[in-house]
Amino acid sequence: MTFANRLKAAENLPVLSTKTFPSSSRLTFGLKPVFVGPNGLRAGWRMLMFLALFGVLFGSFVLIRAGGPQGLREQYRNQGHITVTPLLMGGSEAIALLFLSIAALVMGKLEHRKFSEYGLPLRKALGKDFWIGSLSGFLAISSTLLGMFLLRGFRVTGLALHGTAILSALIAWGIAFLLAGLVEEFLCRGYLQYTLASGIGFWPAAFVMSGLFAFGHSFNSNETAVGVVATGLFSLLFCLFLRRTGNLWIAVGFHAAWDWEHDNDPNPRQNRPSDSIRLGSYRPI
Repeated sequence: MTFANRLKAAENLPVLSTKTFPSSSRLTFGLKPVFVGPNGLRAGWRMLMFLALFGVLFGSFVLIRAGGPQGLREQYRNQGHITVTPLLMGGSEAIALLFLSIAALVMGKLEHRKFSEYGLPLRKALGKDFWIGSLSGFLAISSTLLGMFLLRGFRVTGLALHGTAILSALIAWGIAFLLAGLVEEFLCRGYLQYTLASGIGFWPAAFVMSGLFAFGHSFNSNETAVGVVATGLFSLLFCLFLRRTGNLWIAVGFHAAWDWEHDNDPNPRQNRPSDSIRLGSYRPI
């Protein structure tokens, strides 16, 4: 069943029945339309519930791990001196994915829906769609880098790693970026995309979520206006994949492969992997 068909079917399912909420004359005649629509609690409120649940879970974990507010402030001040490693990045993304999944499972229980309806059916994990996306993402970024090389945008000067270290780095960063792709795709095009689409339609929701996705990336270090626009267009492409296949696995594969090759290139940038794990080195021309 495609994503569009699931959305149509979802219209006939109970969505957070209003029977669980206290009734009053003011709620019935004044505020009820604000909170309740034809299918139960409106999409916007369900999205806020999901984000609040995820925020409480993830925020509590971060606060406890840092040792309280003072420790969190110290970590924030020292974040520029932290070397990003596959273990550090992968561990953070795994925790985020866990809490996103818990939030989606809780909302699915309340809405009488399966987790798979939000775009990540486990039976298709790392299946054909994922590898199609991975190959597409790898070829896309490889073509971009080849074009830059042919236009004399950079030249290769050597390898930063040798022997088995190359293979271990490839695998470690591959796992880390797979987790990163899962988190970003499920956060932006999983539960939130599904729920917003049930309220305003798929493509209006896709444009809203793509705009937010691009806006979020505008805070990345050294990001440019062209990069932000490109991020928004990529997000719409991923929404097209979701629309056509009914799941996020092509988008996850594309996202992971693109980031894996892009962020393992040797172009120095703040908060990028250190020189010790990059696969090569080059000089701009």
